[in-house]
Amino acid sequence: MSIQTVGIIGAGTMGNGIAQACAVSGIDVVMVDVAEAAVQKGLATVAGSLDRLIKKEKMTAAEKDAALARIKGSTDYGDLQGAQLVIEAATENLELKIRILRQLDALLAPEVIVASNTSSISITQLAAVTNRAERFIGMHFFNPVPMMALVEIIRGLQTGDATHDAVKALAERLGKTPITVKNAPGFVVNRILVPMINEAFFVLAEGLATPEDIDAGMKLGCNHPIGPLALADLVGLDVCLAVMNVYFTEFADSKYRPCPLLKEMVAAGRLGRKTGRGVYTY
Repeated sequence: MSIQTVGIIGAGTMGNGIAQACAVSGIDVVMVDVAEAAVQKGLATVAGSLDRLIKKEKMTAAEKDAALARIKGSTDYGDLQGAQLVIEAATENLELKIRILRQLDALLAPEVIVASNTSSISITQLAAVTNRAERFIGMHFFNPVPMMALVEIIRGLQTGDATHDAVKALAERLGKTPITVKNAPGFVVNRILVPMINEAFFVLAEGLATPEDIDAGMKLGCNHPIGPLALADLVGLDVCLAVMNVYFTEFADSKYRPCPLLKEMVAAGRLGRKTGRGVYTY
């Protein structure tokens, strides 16, 4: 299947980033959100992002105008009917995603592929609420989408080969590097990353080193661009804790127990950059 038009549910950080990546690659986009204000904010974010590329001389004004012309913002799900692929990029909430997927199922032709940009919810579980489980897949982009090269393509138990191949080809057309992953909590990247962050909190709690030295050790010793504690502040300590709780529950394995210091900092409201204080003060 050749994908010429992509529908995107959600005009937030991930949705507008995916819209930009598609439009810059010559693909038509319909970006839908519940509120007109959210749609306009998403379109403005894309325009601002493209302006920065012009300043860096990575894009011309004409290319920016052409990309923006390929994105149609809408509050009407009916506008998605011309798409060959619809990507759900709504908030990470199971009930919300199920409601959206049922709405899409009733609206879209049977051959349309539906993908979810979830970072934690089971693709097998989401596929099961649709009538197109074979044409349902996970397409996990990383933030910021225009900059990050990776897309995790997650196969549910029901996902068909043709669906996988079409979505993989699209990711490559967007200039991304796709990796294929079986459905499991955290998929690949977050499954490795978040327990590493959790372990950094254990190291901090045990007083083995200062936060600065822990982060310097991982940056200089493992060539990470950012240390695990600074990254936790960036992601949000509440998000890190929520992910660890999911792993602890789903795998029933003590190695995924959240660090008590991480739990205590979340309880204190020290969530990282978004609250001005986490491991570090901002």
